[in-house]
Amino acid sequence: MGARRAVVSGGTGFVGRFVVERFLEEGYSVTVTGRSAPGAGMFSQPVRFVADHLEPDEDHAQTFAGADYFVHCAFNHLHGKYREGEGDDPIGFRRRNLHGTLARFRAAKAAGVKRVVFLSSRAVYGEQPLGAALDEATEPHPNSLYGEVKLACETGLAELAGDGFCGVSLRATGVYGPPPAGQAHKWAGLVADFCAGRPVASRQGTEVHGDDLAWAVVTALTARLEKPHEVFCVSDILVDNADIAGICAEVTGIRQALPERCDAGSYNAMSSARLKALGWRPGGWPLFEASVRELAAEVTA
Repeated sequence: MGARRAVVSGGTGFVGRFVVERFLEEGYSVTVTGRSAPGAGMFSQPVRFVADHLEPDEDHAQTFAGADYFVHCAFNHLHGKYREGEGDDPIGFRRRNLHGTLARFRAAKAAGVKRVVFLSSRAVYGEQPLGAALDEATEPHPNSLYGEVKLACETGLAELAGDGFCGVSLRATGVYGPPPAGQAHKWAGLVADFCAGRPVASRQGTEVHGDDLAWAVVTALTARLEKPHEVFCVSDILVDNADIAGICAEVTGIRQALPERCDAGSYNAMSSARLKALGWRPGGWPLFEASVRELAAEVTA
């Protein structure tokens, strides 16, 4: 039996590279698509690369030929921004991220791909009652173009699912972990500010490590689905900037006021109970603390 074959769009991006590396560790043959080819040493094993700019009229019949799975991580946006990532080009943003995405779903189905995993977002929920928990049954109310497009992609994938073609939409929360070469860690600025005695803003948000998100993708690819299209929430822990600053203080010995802790009871945390029922076990606080300790040591080295 030959190697399982997967296509990962956006495979050189912050999230996609975790997915690609997990596939390689699991013995998959991987095709990476994106705007730029992976640099030397990005992955532990060779991958096939196909250029893709998410335009709807690009022909990807050969990209998916012979593939078993497709994981769609690619998303075109202003650097560092997802909400408001359209900048001054909302039409192009929608064309590439909605119509371009749906075109790739159709191409994958036509090529005989068995299952697609779409990287969606908690942004589909938009505004919700303070403190209300979010899960797969929560009615989405996106309040950003980013959230609207992600939800529309979920809907499009659900409409295509059937006849041996299955889809999974993963509503992921914030993702942390080591950045690609040459880029800064998402919390590097916060750590640098704290260590320099500059004020750190009060903020909280749910997070999941990139390795755990990649595990969620593999879980979604191999799970027995109840319906042709399923939705799973992917979230691990609620992180407060005071948590990050507190670990920095322990590592560096710097003694200064921590940012004011936010009211955790007012936050809309996501439940990943359905995914955990399939065996997914994220790293939780131990992985988070180890990651921040490593980052603080690097920033102050």
